[in-house]
Amino acid sequence: MAKETSDFRTILADLKDGIYKPVYFLMGEEPYYIDVIRDYIEHNILTPDQQGFNEEVVYGADTSTLSVINMAKGYPMGAPYRVVVVKEAQNLRDLDNLVHYLDHPQPTTILCFAYMKKADGRKKYITDIEKKGGVLFESKPLRDNMVPTFISNFFSERKQDIEPKAVQLMADNIGADLHRIVNESNKLLISIPKDTKTVTSEMVSQYVGISKQYNVFEFKDALLRRDVLKANKIAKFFAANPKQNPIIPMLSLLFNTFSNLMVYYYIKDKSDGNVARELGISPYAARDYALAAQNYNGWQTMRILSEIRRADAAAKGIENSSASEGEILTELVFHILHDKK
Repeated sequence: MAKETSDFRTILADLKDGIYKPVYFLMGEEPYYIDVIRDYIEHNILTPDQQGFNEEVVYGADTSTLSVINMAKGYPMGAPYRVVVVKEAQNLRDLDNLVHYLDHPQPTTILCFAYMKKADGRKKYITDIEKKGGVLFESKPLRDNMVPTFISNFFSERKQDIEPKAVQLMADNIGADLHRIVNESNKLLISIPKDTKTVTSEMVSQYVGISKQYNVFEFKDALLRRDVLKANKIAKFFAANPKQNPIIPMLSLLFNTFSNLMVYYYIKDKSDGNVARELGISPYAARDYALAAQNYNGWQTMRILSEIRRADAAAKGIENSSASEGEILTELVFHILHDKK
């Protein structure tokens, strides 16, 4: 069975400690974790002087499994290891031939496959990798409700505090694109004053390029608070700037938000901590649902979810709708805010 994404830290820690395995097969639909491990293997096991004669970096579409195996069977020259990295390994021909190499891997070679989708777990080369002392790692996409934790941990690992509202602002506006989260977070860390104790939402708005007034975090907040003026003002801005504010990710966020609200009604212990655990969100975000439950009842929430589904279908052209994204969003906001039953 493929390892869970939680093993990412263990794999990377072993590599940094010089604990190497003969074969690394990194697969899955989340490129971030695969890229980080592959990048470390490619750039850190050998020194720049050793890489010239002892490292091969190839793309799956440009080679074959047999050619990769021949590279891996070579011996290092003036270095402790030989490193072979296969990028886009899902394009490799005849990967089934890897089973023969796994029977007798070259002990002085570190062979890494970056397979950018989920491989067929029934294949013998997949089931044999761990049996023969290699590393099999599946990089799974992060669920939306896990993104705030990823952001918080990223800043914590860099000894930088960040307020919950700033975390939620980044999560709601960037989504689960981990590469973009990391890039924007690094840009933020470089930009803020060196003596900054806590990253605030104002800093995120300033340095990450998220409008303080017109962003999905404020939009969601206005809808949950049933702030008609603010919600319509933001919706109008989004409608006028559809390329910078695509509707599909926004609808996904709203659907998850009101789905969580529906679950909230059935949670007996409505303390912030328990709601956060039940919904998989931060305690800070849990307070929003307590307020939203005062503004919307269960029947309204069910109808809102139905309207969001309808808007999603219209945005994807399923209902033969000729309405623009802005018109679809504006109509949806009207239904959410003005359902009185």
